[in-house]
Amino acid sequence: MLKNLDAYQDALKNSNNPLRDYRLNIMTKDNKCVVRIFNFVYIVTLIVGTIIQFSDESKFAVDMSKIGLTHVLKDLPPETKVLDMSQNCISELHLSDVSFLSGLKVLRLSRNSIRYLDFSIFKFNPDLEYLDLSHNQLQKISCHPIMSLKHLDLSFNDFEVLPICKEFGNLTQLDFLGLSATRFQQLDLLPIAHLHLSCILLDLEGYYVKENQTESLQIPNTKTLQLVFHPYNLFSVQVNISLNSLGCLQLTNIKLNDDNCQVLIKFLSDPIRQPTLLNITLNHVETTWKCLVRVFQFLWPKPVESLHICNLTIVKSIGKEDFTYSKTALKALKIEHITNRVYIFSQQVLYTVFSEMNIMMLTISDTPFIHMVCPQAPSTFKFLNFTQNVFTDSIFQNCSTLVRLETLILQKNELKDLFKVGLMTKNMPSLEILDVSWNSLEYHGPDGNCPWVESLVVLNLSSNILTDSVFRCLPPRVKVLDLHNNRIRSIPKDITSLEALQVLNVAFNSLADLPGCGAFNGLSILIIDYNLISDPSADFFQSCQKIRSIKAGNNPFQCTCELREFIQSIGQVSGDVVEGWPDSYKCEYPESYKGTPLKDFHLSQLSCNTALLVVTIVVPVLVLAVTVSILCIYLDLPWYLRMVCQWTQTRRRARHIPLEELQRTLQFHAFISYSERDSAWVKNELVPCLEKEDIRICLHERNFVPGKSIVENIINCIEKSYKSIFVLSPNFVQSEWCHYELYFAHHNLFHEGSDNLILILLEPIPQNNIPSKYHKLRALMTQRTYLEWPKEKSKRGLFWANIRAAFNMKVALVIENNDVKT
Repeated sequence: MLKNLDAYQDALKNSNNPLRDYRLNIMTKDNKCVVRIFNFVYIVTLIVGTIIQFSDESKFAVDMSKIGLTHVLKDLPPETKVLDMSQNCISELHLSDVSFLSGLKVLRLSRNSIRYLDFSIFKFNPDLEYLDLSHNQLQKISCHPIMSLKHLDLSFNDFEVLPICKEFGNLTQLDFLGLSATRFQQLDLLPIAHLHLSCILLDLEGYYVKENQTESLQIPNTKTLQLVFHPYNLFSVQVNISLNSLGCLQLTNIKLNDDNCQVLIKFLSDPIRQPTLLNITLNHVETTWKCLVRVFQFLWPKPVESLHICNLTIVKSIGKEDFTYSKTALKALKIEHITNRVYIFSQQVLYTVFSEMNIMMLTISDTPFIHMVCPQAPSTFKFLNFTQNVFTDSIFQNCSTLVRLETLILQKNELKDLFKVGLMTKNMPSLEILDVSWNSLEYHGPDGNCPWVESLVVLNLSSNILTDSVFRCLPPRVKVLDLHNNRIRSIPKDITSLEALQVLNVAFNSLADLPGCGAFNGLSILIIDYNLISDPSADFFQSCQKIRSIKAGNNPFQCTCELREFIQSIGQVSGDVVEGWPDSYKCEYPESYKGTPLKDFHLSQLSCNTALLVVTIVVPVLVLAVTVSILCIYLDLPWYLRMVCQWTQTRRRARHIPLEELQRTLQFHAFISYSERDSAWVKNELVPCLEKEDIRICLHERNFVPGKSIVENIINCIEKSYKSIFVLSPNFVQSEWCHYELYFAHHNLFHEGSDNLILILLEPIPQNNIPSKYHKLRALMTQRTYLEWPKEKSKRGLFWANIRAAFNMKVALVIENNDVKT
């Protein structure tokens, strides 16, 4: 389950994970019990899934391993603290090789060809803590105290005797010591007898002693003793090892048969007399089934509490062996990686030996076991781990003897039916933790009829092929539920049987939204990352008042207006609640925002508030409409628009006329604009009087060009005339064409920059009689001087004199000259 339990527990203690408090609360009945410790560790592994590993190595590290070096390079950075030159061809070390590395802390030189080493070469490396010289060809060393050394590995070399000298006794900080030798003397380790080491490794691959000859070795104070034997020879080591305060014994490369089985048992006899030796580990064991059972029987009444066998190979045959399950101190048996080279045997014989063991914890993982029989009598098992076997749905069906079982792990087997898994637990009244992850579980049964045991509080169903229907088949009192890496698309809202749920892991599924807490009133931890959530519900934190941790990152968030409310809701909760924020929360859509952290995604209130957007658009439109209406009603805006339109069309047509035709010359002295009702006065009085003075007059009835529009004729006449005379009267005000002529003439006034308007007031015009649309006429009558036609004949002479004075005679000459040229 865990490779390094102690390291993981330390990491857990130092972590600030909200899961930790909950897991501690689950195990409250017997904290000192070994079973509870394993349960605690397993729950943590169940939810977190990975272990954070810490490294003390400095950033000033140089890796020069596996590059074929024959000597240490001289151009290494002087500030190097970690130097790895393992797996090269270096045969010698000199003072100059490392003396300039004053800050060196870690030096790895394993798997080279070094034959001799003088420790004085490290006298200029006062901080050296870790020195690995294993797997070389060392035969001799010259000692020199390295006071800072904590890890020294001289194992797997060619030493004849243990390379221990009196200077090693000064290494008070030494924690690990690796040695090798081909023979022992009892007091070889005397110089370091006073040191308190965590681990001593003795390489005995080359150890040899004559038959029937026994050597003795006094082991100093150490917590762990590792002995490595020859991998291909039958176990034949006969050494009497004297130990003090040894807690763990690890033996590697043990090859046994029925004949030399007693040699191993005799070898173990002395160490296990120590009351402190509680843990034995056997690595790379090849044995017969008969010898394995004998070893079990030998250790059964001894004070050893934990036995771990890794890489076990069973040879020859498997037959029925008598085994007496006497009272034992053994609490845990763990067997990993079994290879069975016996192909024909009784499975009942094999499985019964394990199923009837009167211990609390049994682990058999990575084996070819296809079944495990039910104990015949009520069992003492509290923890069973059968990871990576070939168990099917028939495992422990109708088994009523596992009454004390609290934790059952069936990872990586061949389970397929979730209903049968629930049925299996029905007769396990103490079961609290069940792990059936990495199987092929499905559920297609009816709602709410799965026969789960009520005591189950932790359930791991991860890495199966479960769908939404799994929520119809769950234990009613489950508190920790792991469903990550399945095929779940949605969580039904009508769940009523999960009110006790506190921790839910649904990562790596196909969920499209965050689940509400209506069915999970007590939910405090939710892991839902790596799903298909694009637009999470903004009211999640409102419905989940008890949530203490949510991990929802690495989803394909669609950064639109709807996501703004969710982002705002995250900002309203504590920073410790949303795990992975903001690094794991990034936009996936639209493409323009892809990769943008959600905390940096901003949209204006106007672009997201439809009502506000409508008001912003509609109000200006309404104001504009009202303004236009007022202009149309009171200022006759349509009339002016039509007039401008006609003016523009005339100007546009003029652009297509050749330039020489557009070079305008004055052909008339005056263009007269009048109402048809005033034509009698114009034709009888005004025109004769002006033409008598040789003033050429332009009148619409005789000078407009047939075929052209009226507006175009008006504009042409105004532009070809030196002056424009307007005969004002109430009739003029009522004539729309007269007002056109006045508008264009006034426009021409400003366009040409000259004073070309002559206003004649034929009859008085009251201001209130002038329509509002003729505001320009109002302005002209207010701002400009006009000639008023006198009713008395005596005053008319002055009137005509003022009109003649308004015409420049030079212009008259120009007009006459233009006539001559024409």
